[in-house]
Formats: sequence, structure tokens, C-alpha cells
Amino acid sequence: MDPKNKKIERAEKYKAISVDSASKNCLKVGFLTKRGGRKVNWRRRYCILSGANLYYFKSQKAKSPQGAIEIDKSSNCTELNIPSPKKAMGCSFQIYTTKRTFFIFADSSEEKRNWMEAINKAISNLKGPPASGSGSAVSNPTPTAADTAAIAAVNKPAEQPAPTNSNTSIVAAGVKGTSIDKLRAARDAIPWMRKDEKVGEFWAIWLESMPPATEDIRFEVSTSLSTEKLGWRSSGAQNVFIQRMVDFFFDVGASEPEIDRLNTLGALMEPPQIGPWIEMSDKQGMDGGWFFPVEITFDKAIQAMDPGLAFDKVREWAERHKIEKCCSVGRDMGAMPPRQATLRVVLPGGIGQQMEIAMDAFRSFDVPAIPEGVVNIINQHSPKEITLSIVTCPDGFVQLGIWVPGTGKDIVTQLCDELKVTKGVGDLMELEKGLGKNGAGFIEYKHLLTGFGYGAYKEGFDVML
Repeated sequence: MDPKNKKIERAEKYKAISVDSASKNCLKVGFLTKRGGRKVNWRRRYCILSGANLYYFKSQKAKSPQGAIEIDKSSNCTELNIPSPKKAMGCSFQIYTTKRTFFIFADSSEEKRNWMEAINKAISNLKGPPASGSGSAVSNPTPTAADTAAIAAVNKPAEQPAPTNSNTSIVAAGVKGTSIDKLRAARDAIPWMRKDEKVGEFWAIWLESMPPATEDIRFEVSTSLSTEKLGWRSSGAQNVFIQRMVDFFFDVGASEPEIDRLNTLGALMEPPQIGPWIEMSDKQGMDGGWFFPVEITFDKAIQAMDPGLAFDKVREWAERHKIEKCCSVGRDMGAMPPRQATLRVVLPGGIGQQMEIAMDAFRSFDVPAIPEGVVNIINQHSPKEITLSIVTCPDGFVQLGIWVPGTGKDIVTQLCDELKVTKGVGDLMELEKGLGKNGAGFIEYKHLLTGFGYGAYKEGFDVML
């Protein structure tokens, strides 16, 4: 995943390819404008379609190509009508490959048709002749709204997410195949999300970054008891998500060093599942980042944290309690530092030992303990296991929380009574209705330390469903 290594590998792979050699027996040559992968911009390139490769050069005199679009039997080339850049209107198309989807526009609509015919012919040649009695082997699915919006976002000013506390998303609607309609219904159930244009636009950019195959995506929605804060997560196979996720971070103003950090940690941990998350509040809090929702050894997971006092304290605490693994790791990608890292730690032993280890973390990290009344409610529902969420930044600890499996609506009612929460209860019911869910899959009991709410998020103790 390291872009620098990929660049070196690509240069070595194509160094023997020249404009002259690629042009021999080629299907088509000419100029095309291609959207970048890591950098969200457009570059005009001299392109040569030869065999199963569409090589792109900086110019007709370049000694070697910048790279190549490698097509195979599963590839397809379809039209893509995008509103910007203006010169792309009626001239744009997309090439789907197993590695990523490439967005391209030609100099004219006629050139677009010629290129599409040549590319689909190359794909057809790879498939060979259809079996007797069979129909066409070429499948050209209709471009999705997400594809169109991803391109349109290139020339649109992106909302800069404020630096806030990192991911506290809990599975409230976390089932495969959660429909986009349900996510929109959940959004519309919260009045401030319907009314706040900036928050709504940030949410829309996240949604539009989703891969088209929604049946292969896991969505998770979280909310505070008062519905003043919402979290949204999506995750799936790394090869499906990685390019769209990187594009999303560029669209919302993430820094290149943080995107490089994502690549470095991905190469270290090799997660099969990845995804982006966003959080927002009724005070225009907006934040986003990435997470790996997979089991990772603690020694690898802690590398997501920045060096400092918090890093040392977490390592010491983990060694004391023989912590061996995490079930999730991530970082925020806000436009401004300090960056925050989140580890969700698997605690050893039975539930009694796990609670003791978690309480020791609150003491060791100087985080105020969970209120006694809330602890009593947790114990009443006899959870079988808990995990610990640790959020840090270079300045120290940001947030600490305990994740407990949910047990239906009774515990939510008890928590609202204990914490005297009345605001937003009706909206919470509408949110559940929109998602088609009844009760929380998980509940997080967390404490956000003073100074890390940035005027947009509630500091102190809170509960996320």
C-alpha cells in the first residue's frame, strides 16, 4: 500500500516500454485526460491501447509510461456523464478493473465512442469467442450515482472537518446489505441533520464515496442518548474500499502525510477489511478517519499511536495485564492536528477480570471513572464480555470507553433515567425506525477529556448506542 514503493515498482515494470514499442500492433492511440488515483486531479496523457494494457505517457516523446490500466476478462468500459470539469460533459467514461475504477474523458464525444469501442474490443479479445448458443459475454453495468458524485467532487470545495474525538461508532444498524435508503431515513430522522447544510454535505460526500456493491458493505450507525452526536461507519474488502477511501480523504482535506500513514500501517497490518468513518454533532462538529475492523496483534496495533507519554502508559498497562490483541484500530484524518488514534482492545479473562482490567485503565490513564449508577446498570444486565476503547494523540489521552454488547431497549431506558436524559428521546426512536432496528447492538460508556470537545462535542461522561 505504500505509494512510494508502488511508484518504484511501476517504473521498473514499465521501463522497457516506449511509445514506439507500445504503438506496434496497437488498437488505438491518442490523448485522454485521466483522473489521478492518490491525488484528486486531472492529467492529460498520451495513451496507447496495446493488448491488455492502456499505457499512459506524459507526452509523445516520453521514454517510458507513467503507468498502465491493466484490463482483464472481468473489466468493463462504460459511459460516465459527469458535470465537471465542463469540458468532460458528454466525453467521459470509466474503466472498471479488479484493482480500481479509472475515470477518463476524451477530447470529443466521437473520440469517446472510438476509445470505448477499442477498449471493449480488447476486453472481448481476452474473453475469447462466446460458447455456442450463449449471448454476449460483455457486461456493462450502469454507472452509479456514487461514481458520478466522486468525480463531481473534484472541482467542488470540500468541507474541512474539525479536529475532534476519534471514532466511537457502535453497531446499531451493522448488518451487511443495509440499504442506502435506510441510511438516508436515519439521517432524516434527526432534525439538525436535515437542517444543517454543512453537516449534510459532509455526510453526502461520505455516502457518495461508497463502492457500488452495497451488498458487500457493512454499515454501522451510532448515536448519543440525546442524539446530539452521530457516527457513521462503512467497511468491506480492502481491494474494494482502498481507492475510494483515499479519494474521500482527499475530498475532505486530509493531509498527504496522514494518507501516507494509512498506507504504511496498512502494509504493516495487512487488514482484509477496511473502511472510513465520520462523526458529526448538532454544533457543526465534523470529523472523519479510517479503521481496520479486524483482529490485530497489540504490538502492531499500537503502532497507529504517536510516540509520547500516552503511548508509553498504554504499553506499560498492556504488559501488566498481558494484553495480546485488538479487534479494531484506526486514526482520524482531520484537516488540522493533533491526530488521534483509536485502539479497541480485547481484554483477557472472564467478565469479572475484564472489568477489573478496564477500571485499572481508567486509573492508570488518569481518566475519571464511569459513574457508579451506570456501573450498576451494566452489572444488572450481566454482559458476557467487554472491550476497551483507547483514544490518544501526541498531547496525551483523549478518550477512554468500555464497549458492552447491547441487551435491547430496557437498558437504554434505564440509562436515560439514570443520566436524566430527556432531550432527543423521540428522535432516537425515529432513528431506530428508519434503520429498521430495535435496540443497540453495542453500547459504549466513554469519557471525553476536557479540551478535546473543541466546542462541538460533549466533554465528560457520555453513552453511545
